[in-house]
Amino acid sequence: MPFSHNPAPSASAEADRIPGRSPQSSEHTAAAPSAAAGAGGVPGRSPQGAERTTAPHSGPENRSAPEETPRRAPGPTEATPAPAEATAAPAAAAEQAEPVKPAAGERRTGHRALLLTLALLAALLLLALLSAGTGAYRIPTADVLASAQHRLGLGGAPLDRVGESVLWNVRLPRVVLALLVGAGLGCAGALMQGVFGNPLAEPGVIGISAGAAVGAVAAIGLGLSFLGNWTVTACAFVAGLVTVSAVYLLSRNGGKTEVVTLILTGIAVNAFAGALIGLFVFFADSGQVNQIAFWQLGSLAQATWPKVLAVLPCAVAGLLVAPFYARRLDLLSLGERPARHLGVDVERLRLALILVVALLTAAAVAVAGVITFIGLLVPHLLRMANGPGHRFLVPGSALAGAVVLVAGDLAARTLAQPAELPLGVLTALIGSPFFFWLLRRTRRKQGGWA
Repeated sequence: MPFSHNPAPSASAEADRIPGRSPQSSEHTAAAPSAAAGAGGVPGRSPQGAERTTAPHSGPENRSAPEETPRRAPGPTEATPAPAEATAAPAAAAEQAEPVKPAAGERRTGHRALLLTLALLAALLLLALLSAGTGAYRIPTADVLASAQHRLGLGGAPLDRVGESVLWNVRLPRVVLALLVGAGLGCAGALMQGVFGNPLAEPGVIGISAGAAVGAVAAIGLGLSFLGNWTVTACAFVAGLVTVSAVYLLSRNGGKTEVVTLILTGIAVNAFAGALIGLFVFFADSGQVNQIAFWQLGSLAQATWPKVLAVLPCAVAGLLVAPFYARRLDLLSLGERPARHLGVDVERLRLALILVVALLTAAAVAVAGVITFIGLLVPHLLRMANGPGHRFLVPGSALAGAVVLVAGDLAARTLAQPAELPLGVLTALIGSPFFFWLLRRTRRKQGGWA
């Protein structure tokens, strides 16, 4: 009975039946039961075949492994790691590749913003030096620098008595006031466009400029002088703040402020303010009418150091506070609902920014009169140059507004010498065609207004 001692065929017996294999290979299979068990569950495969697949070695048998592998079904132990490795590799590559593009884009935007900032600073410095020396009394730029160094105790040499008086009592107050007013109007325009989500918005939309004009005209027409030379300035500033507060309160409904309601209320306030200004002009005498007309057209001809000190605290406070709202303005540009989901208190943000805009605009109007289109033109040009990000747009608009108004004041003083053009008229002449072009461009992009 040769089979009485082995009722079931053993692994060594199966190995003996494979041509070209020695009986010793079964000993290797028995020495590694886990590998044989893993491959033994596959039909039609011997443990030795699993051994060859699991631990390949160099030789002729290894060259046949790629042909054998596709013809067998994957075992339970071999099917698990392959998809994990295939999934882990693209996931790791995606984690490494995803941050690269935004980082590169941010670096390019940052470099562009830095170049624009440096260019604006250089343009502002050159225009300030040119404006300080240009006029009926010509002062060379080298003499301006020498006088400034002498005043600062850094060497240099003073000018003659007339030159020093013209430079430090007439020209430089005007340049500094143009810088502060232009920076305030440019920054206020960027904030207004961010609050309303509309690149066509500007500080005059909600009636701040018109309200400040009513205060100044009332002070002139009624002959008020309770604060001396500060009376017109103080009345214009207080009237601007009162106007924006009234517009904000009238536009609220159910604890919320809708942008459309705010704009329509501002339009109504502008019309009412225009009627009040016309009424004061009707009852004023000829001297007061000339003063009102000159103030309404906007000018920096009456710039003095006291007026610079009057606008300086308001302008500096507004310009320092505004950049802290840049990130929230970026979130608000996604829409009110997404901004609320991202943690932005939209109502509080709008109230704070409208107050900042009122502070900047009322202070500018109080000392320089009504100057239009700075708040519209400057932020939009910067948005076209560097994109809509408010981190650069808000401070960049302040810097570019200063550049534009210093250049505009220089043109107003020199284009019609010995006369002087009203600064507000000049900015309106330049800004109106730009506004029409912007309207047509926006309409063409949107495919109409309907």
